[in-house]
Amino acid sequence: MSSILDEYEDSKNSRHPVQHSSRLSAANIGITHSGFVNVRLEEEKPIFNKQRIDFSPPEKINHFAVCNNQLCMSLGKDTLLRIDLAKPDRPNQVELGRKEDSRVHKLFLDPTGSHLVISLSTSECLYLNRNTQKVRSLSRWRGHLIESVGWNKLLRTETNTGPILVGTSQGIIFEAEISASEGSLFNTNPDQYFKQVHSLEEDGRPAPVCCIEVERGPESKVFIIATTRKRLFQFVGRVAEGSEQQGFSSIFSQNQELLPSFQEFPFNMGYSEITFYTSKLRSCPKAFAWMMGNGVLYGQLDYVKLDSLLSDVQVWDYTPDIDFSFNKPISIVLTQFHFLLLLPDRVKAICTLNGQVGARTHTHARPGYCGVQAGLLWALGRVLVVPNFFHLRMMKATVFLGTFNAAEMFWYPSPDLCLDTILSRRSTDNSFDMDYERVISHHCQHDDYSAALEVLSKHCDEKLFYKFSPILMQHIPKQVVDAWIQMGSRLEPKKLIPALVNYSQMGSTQQINETIRYMEFCVYQLTVTEEAIHNYLLSLYAKYKPDSLLWYLEQAGTHSSDIHYDLKYALRLCAEHGYLQACVLVYKIMELYEEAVDLALQVSVLASFDEYVANC
Repeated sequence: MSSILDEYEDSKNSRHPVQHSSRLSAANIGITHSGFVNVRLEEEKPIFNKQRIDFSPPEKINHFAVCNNQLCMSLGKDTLLRIDLAKPDRPNQVELGRKEDSRVHKLFLDPTGSHLVISLSTSECLYLNRNTQKVRSLSRWRGHLIESVGWNKLLRTETNTGPILVGTSQGIIFEAEISASEGSLFNTNPDQYFKQVHSLEEDGRPAPVCCIEVERGPESKVFIIATTRKRLFQFVGRVAEGSEQQGFSSIFSQNQELLPSFQEFPFNMGYSEITFYTSKLRSCPKAFAWMMGNGVLYGQLDYVKLDSLLSDVQVWDYTPDIDFSFNKPISIVLTQFHFLLLLPDRVKAICTLNGQVGARTHTHARPGYCGVQAGLLWALGRVLVVPNFFHLRMMKATVFLGTFNAAEMFWYPSPDLCLDTILSRRSTDNSFDMDYERVISHHCQHDDYSAALEVLSKHCDEKLFYKFSPILMQHIPKQVVDAWIQMGSRLEPKKLIPALVNYSQMGSTQQINETIRYMEFCVYQLTVTEEAIHNYLLSLYAKYKPDSLLWYLEQAGTHSSDIHYDLKYALRLCAEHGYLQACVLVYKIMELYEEAVDLALQVSVLASFDEYVANC
């Protein structure tokens, strides 16, 4: 025998042809017949995933270079190990075939991981392309100890570097180009050309070119930053449109008549290192940090300024625990809000907003050859490699690889990130690129939910509301609902259901009341017509606020074309909870008048009986 609901469905279909409703059905978001919403909360991805890899190299590690998930490692006297970090179980070993008295001085890997330049202590250089096993000599580079390479980020390909800049230990800057192709019958060398374009000095003497960086700004403007041990030079010029392939010679020639712009500090520690923060791959860096003798010079990069790229420059002085006799900084990495210094035995994070030390992570490395050479390498914001040497004499190493998105990276272990400084700076500096999601995450991880909601409310990002509302609703429901109401129609109520559903089933009285308050705001103030929202409010009324159930049904409309809740669902809900008068009303709207009369008589008889008992 068919049920009364089936008969209603049949009669409804016979009276009204089936139409495709534009409203969202309850099934689409998982509302069950019991009135609850079955929603799977989005799992938050951790911002920093650390994976421990046990690695026992066949020989001692001399140098690392990592870019774009490509790791190159110099081992022993004559071996190069290449590892694609996406396929770490397939290492590739290459024999360098160098002379007995030479050793690897430095490795230079371009941002794509395609081109590797190997500087040897004998003032020779080798080249290895990612797609080949053949190591080739750069004959034109012979006689120069290479200290730095400035890669071409615009014209490079997998087989050609485009024009690049090369800095030597004698302060000379060369322009060069390397091609992986075999060349012609008369020219088989990979180095296409190698010509001097400039030289750098300190105190009237040649100084090693410790680092060199090339960036392109708007209107064909080119910026070149080169550092020595205690000087930071800037070269700014324009390249004629369509002449980029001609290289950077014109930039230096434009600066020949005037001394190049530079900043100098009185002390040097024998080397320096500059690093840049880039928020997105293939975009221009936004900030810099230069590790030199007096401390760390850091600031923003402004590509609009005419004569300088550096902006908002500050200096962080080394703390007393950094001793140049035994504990000199080895390398530096820059993130959005911190620079990380690698010391022989630990990594120290300093907040660039206020100069405070945010975290210290010990690496268990010991001072000496291995600790210095291991370094802290930054791979296009994709891979952080911190060697951790436990058994130096046995030549065993444990490498920790942490993968993350640098555009979104925030240093969590620190309890004192001075987020108030971040927020205040954001309110006064519109150019400051703020990562609100990471700030909110930090507050939540430290149980400061009110502060998290404050940031969320100031930023008014709908996606962040959907993401963080579940955890905030658990701890500060009233404030969260106040914030939702303040956002008004900018939020889609159905996307907030994951933040509400758990607490409508098992939450505290306050959470339940706040859930009802927001649903009522959606229905009565925003006049939301989505069926899922109305069904959800009905289920809340039926379970927690029955006095409001009948009033809702009465004001919702008397014809099926006017209402926004599911009639069958409402009838089942009212019947399960024994709300007979509400069932009568729903039957009338469904035009099931006979059933409505029968049930109404039962309600009347019961009411009369209850009245008689009460009077007795």
